[in-house]
Amino acid sequence: MAEITRRKSREVKIGKVAIGANNAIAVQSMTFTKTSDKEKTLEQILSLEKAGCDIVRFSVPDEESAKNISYFKEHSSIPLVADIHFNYRLALIAAQQGIDKIRINPGNIGDRDRVKAVADECKKRGIPIRIGVNGGSLEKHILEKYGVPCPEALFESAMFHVRLLEEFDFHDIVVSIKSSDVKGTVEANRLFASRTEYPLHLGVTEAGTERMGIIKSSAGIGAMLLDGIGDTLRVSLTDEVEKEVAAGRDLLKSLGLIHGVNIVSCPTCARTNINVIGIATRLHELLDNCPKDIKVAVMGCAVNGPGEAKDADIGIAGGVNDALLFKKGEVIGKIPEDRVIETLMNEIEKM
Repeated sequence: MAEITRRKSREVKIGKVAIGANNAIAVQSMTFTKTSDKEKTLEQILSLEKAGCDIVRFSVPDEESAKNISYFKEHSSIPLVADIHFNYRLALIAAQQGIDKIRINPGNIGDRDRVKAVADECKKRGIPIRIGVNGGSLEKHILEKYGVPCPEALFESAMFHVRLLEEFDFHDIVVSIKSSDVKGTVEANRLFASRTEYPLHLGVTEAGTERMGIIKSSAGIGAMLLDGIGDTLRVSLTDEVEKEVAAGRDLLKSLGLIHGVNIVSCPTCARTNINVIGIATRLHELLDNCPKDIKVAVMGCAVNGPGEAKDADIGIAGGVNDALLFKKGEVIGKIPEDRVIETLMNEIEKM
């Protein structure tokens, strides 16, 4: 797989996770429980941590939610991000409660003195700030200038907020520029990436339910990752939050940006005589969290077998109720269909 040359960005530490520079791209998700319900929210935080999430964000709409942060910190080990709008005092409380990062839009939490108060508190405590720019909430003067939330408007909004924090000598900044328009999101992030070294959090907002959400996110986030842009990401889905984590990790794995098993399988045709769909699906479930950096092929016939999948570390090519087992294109045996999964798993365990 061709190596992706990543953009040079600053390092920012979010609790125990560092992003930017040469650090691994972190996968994020966000709870949808009421943050004021500390038990249910903690349960979801822990579920995301178990699913392999690197950083968890939650909304902080009121003081009760903000004061629960210390409880979440005490009972979990994953870095936590407080998402705050309009009320700068909630950001101050979140910082005092030990939050690992604060996500704000400096344009909607009040005048310069309030933005400065948040920046000063975060700087004192070593807490980074994520500037969140969204196509649906651009500043009035920027929207009047451009008419629509075009890439240039999104970029200008991001730079406006960056410069504001820089005026207060705050530079521990992460930026996200998101829109429901995939192409516009990509272009706006490209503009920002070409002009600054601040790390970028990638995502396509309001992407939709699982099927379309993954398609839109893969198209947008994938395009930016292939450009070498991106230090952390969230695949936003109107679905269970654990699915966001799985989709994010699979996206990174497909581009060779994190280690893991890469399963390739043919789409099947009339030549197929074994249950390729069932075998590939089950292997994906069994190997989802396997850390081995290997390629596994599940092919339906000799045409798509050891020849087309000769670069696979291990694989099978279907016959009539059996399959050829091969490694690096070399056939090493024949196995009955009902032992394909068992045999592959045993061979992978030895690798």
